[in-house]
Formats: sequence, C-alpha cells, structure tokens
Amino acid sequence: MQNNNNNPYETGLDKGPANFEALSPLPFIERAASVYPDRPAVIYGKLTRSWQETYERCRRVASSLEQRGVGKGDTVAALLPNIPEMLELHFAVPMIGAVLNAQNIRLDAETIAFMLNHAKAKVLLVDGEFARVARDALALCEHEVQVIDVLDPASEIEHRLSELSYDQLVADGDPEYHWQLPDDEWQAIALNYTSGTTGNPKGVVYHHRGAYQNALSNILGQQLPAHAVYLWTLPMFHCNGWCYPWAVTAVAGTHVCLRQVRPELIFAALKRENVTHFCGAPIVLNLMLNAPEAKGFVSEQPITVTTGGAAPPASIIEGMERMGIQVVHAYGLTETYGPSVFCDFQQAWAGLPLSEKARMMSRQGVRAPAVGALMVADPISMQPVAKDAQAMGEVFIRGNTVMKGYLNNTEATGSAFEGGWFHTGDLAVWHPDGYIEVKDRTKDIIISGGENISTLEVEDTLFRHPDILEAAVVALPDEYWGEVPCAVVTLKAEAEVTAEDIIAHCRAHLAHFKCPKRVLFSPLPKTSTGKVQKFALRELVKASF
Repeated sequence: MQNNNNNPYETGLDKGPANFEALSPLPFIERAASVYPDRPAVIYGKLTRSWQETYERCRRVASSLEQRGVGKGDTVAALLPNIPEMLELHFAVPMIGAVLNAQNIRLDAETIAFMLNHAKAKVLLVDGEFARVARDALALCEHEVQVIDVLDPASEIEHRLSELSYDQLVADGDPEYHWQLPDDEWQAIALNYTSGTTGNPKGVVYHHRGAYQNALSNILGQQLPAHAVYLWTLPMFHCNGWCYPWAVTAVAGTHVCLRQVRPELIFAALKRENVTHFCGAPIVLNLMLNAPEAKGFVSEQPITVTTGGAAPPASIIEGMERMGIQVVHAYGLTETYGPSVFCDFQQAWAGLPLSEKARMMSRQGVRAPAVGALMVADPISMQPVAKDAQAMGEVFIRGNTVMKGYLNNTEATGSAFEGGWFHTGDLAVWHPDGYIEVKDRTKDIIISGGENISTLEVEDTLFRHPDILEAAVVALPDEYWGEVPCAVVTLKAEAEVTAEDIIAHCRAHLAHFKCPKRVLFSPLPKTSTGKVQKFALRELVKASF
C-alpha cells in the first residue's frame, strides 16, 4: 500500500477553522434569524413570534442556565407538551453543551424518577399540568434537581413547584449570549428513553452530527420547502420530534404548536394556519378520518403528512388522499433519530388505482438520504435475504444517524451493534424494487403450525372492514397449532358486528390459516405515541379466553 506521505491530496491540505467545523443543528436557528428575522417562527394560539425573537429567547435561556451552573455534559430534563418553550429548549440547551432529555408526559412518577436518576439530571423543567407527577417523581430522586416551572397561559392547570420560572430565565438572560459549537460533533445533544415495556427504559444518546444529518434527511424525505408551515401533532418528546425541531428551523419554516392532539384542533389548525406539513402515528390519522370534521373536508392547498411508528393500513392512506393530504410513510426507531427509511414515491405509481397505489405506499421504503446502509438479512449469518418479497429477515441499519449507544449500558450497546450493524428487531421482506416492507417485530410474529403469520398483514385486512375503528392482532396459545391469531377490535360508534362477521371478512381476503380464530372487542392499550402495547394485549387475550 502506498504511503499517504506521497499522496498530494494528503499533503498541505489540512483541516482548520477556515474549512472545517463540527456538524450541528445549532447554526440553523442563527441563519433563520439573520436571513429571515421577521418571518413567523412560532405560532401558538394567538401568539406569534418571529425568528429574531425566538433566537433571542433561546440565547437568553442558554445564558441563564449557564449562570445557574449548567454546562457541558449536564442533563436538562423537560416534562412539557408541544409548546414554544419545548421548541426553544432544543436549541438553548445544546448551546451550552448540555444534553436535552425531553420526557414522555404520560409516564408515571416511578419511571420519571428512574430517568432523572439514571441521567443524573441537573434541571427539570415542568409544565403545570404535570407538576403533581413531577413532584412525586422528585420525591424518589437520589440527588437534588433544580426545578423550573413553565407557566403556559393556555393550560387550565397551574401547580407551582419552584420559585424559578422559565419566564424568569428569559428575563435574566443575555440576548447577545455568544454560544459555541460543540468541540466535537460526536458530543451528545439529546437523550431519549425507550418505552421500557419489558423493564426499565434504556437511554438512547444522540450526537450533534446525527441530529444535523437526520434533520436534513427529513427535509429531503418529506420534501420540506423553504418556509414550510409545520403543525406539531407529533410529540417533541418522541425522538426529539423525529428531529423536526431542527429540520423545520433549517428551512426557516413556521412551527405551529398544538398543546393537545385532538381531531377538531388539528382540522382547525390546518385551515387557519395554512399548514403544509405535519407528522403523526397512524392512530392520529385514523382519529382524523373518523372525526366529524373529516366529512366533506378537502384541503385547498397541498398538505403532506409523514406517518410512522407502525405500518399504516392502506385504507388510512386512501382516506387521507381523498381529503387532499399526501401521505409519506417513514420507518425508524428511537435509536435511529426517528425516520431512517422513507417510502419514496415513484411516478409509475401515479396512474395505479388508488387501492394499489396505497398498497405500494404503505411499504416502509428505502433508506433515507442520510442513512449509510440498510439491509434485510438473516439475524444469525448477517447475509442479506433475497429481494423476492417472500424471504423474511431482520432489518439492519448503520450510518451517522444511528445513536451513540445506550447511556450507562455497554452490554446492551454491544448487543445492538453486534456485527457492525444496528439490530432493529423488526422482521421484513425485501421487494425486487429495493423497497423493504416490515412484517412484524421479532417478538410479535405468530408461528402457527410451523407457518409464520404477520400480524401487520392481518391488521391491514381488519382495517378494511367498514365498521372497525381500531384493530390489533396477537398470538393466542393453542394446544394443537401452538399459537393462533387473535384479533382485538374496537368498533366504530353504533356499529353492530359479530366475531363471526369479522372472521368471515378476513377469510374473504386472506389465506385461512392467517385469519383470526378468536375476536375480542376491547379498547386498545397504547403508548403516548400511538403504538399499540402488544404485551398488554397478550395478557388481556390470555385472561379472556
């Protein structure tokens, strides 16, 4: 191998301040404020703030936190809904080298306390609505945590935990605070905890480089134009809002904050604010489709929604398109900063019948622009499966938009990265056109009489029944087959359907061995991001039959 000393491209061409700096999403807000100072950055009810005002507030908050002893490597936790303060923290906290831990607002006190302890959080910012659960969590903390109240006039609940408020941070701070880029783009920017359905949640650590690249990847994947108007229906605590706080800022768009995600509020915002883009789990889209406001609604301007977290049934894609809302299907995990796969639309699909086009669009898709590599492979040999839409394997991802690892958990990190790839735990097939289609979680696949049954395929069929509002499928133990599919169904209002009707519907569209053998009518337990809690459903099914 030739010595690099003889390579002219490696001699006298060193990186320095003039040609190299750490990648970080922080400059996005400085650019938006300097180039478009008067454009609306945030809309929240009757409140509108420009980019100049928002940037100044971020600098003030960063300055105030630093004055109070918060700095590089410190964890700043936030228990906030989708309000302007949560958006500002995505810039203010990393401006001082600290790490933002946006926490799930629906968690119990014990879980919140675990996260505060595990991350050694130095600060906790709390909205009044969640003050009581925060108070109980703080009582379980093993160290002192500085509490800062966020007083939102839109909240009807206001419980104070501290004499220090967010407004005071803004008032005390320096509007000209000179923040710095991270010393190293590998430096942590955010901490997100997994759902913890099988034990304590794991702390997923993001770095500046990944946040920067995934933000730009989202712009390309969802085709965010300059000055997009983005409605916050996706929780900012979920994978840092899939990195959209940074992505929308990068295009100097407008963040339309929404404290509560209710269909009537969503439709009102879509009309009032001329929204161009939003994100949400399929459950959010399903709620919209079945809301009274959906009747006769057809958007007067193009709207794009990116959905993920679970595979959207083709019927949901069809329904949204009838309202003039284009659906982009994305796939990702907390460990991959949110979206890492987009179902890029092919022009050849445009002329297909709506049902067939929806089927193509309901696949997970191809790797996002910032993702290094994606494959579906045998989990043992790590050899890619055939691209025949039949062979099933595990989804593997690697690249700059994969987490640093799990905080204080080297064993779990090593296991997740074994073989030089991130192991997602999701099972998929690879289509001849290179698009992947997730069939199930490894732990959710049903093996009945030696045959693999995808719960997602059965759920998609159930959603096509006109009287079904929600549906999920889990395994039911069976003495003869080992296990069989069981459907848990929520019906639409005033619907009268029997279990036999639902099974017959499935048998008309699926191989009979894939059809549910039992049907349970019940509300579906979900996480705060709209994912069905399959572990809870399995327990419910076992107790019911």
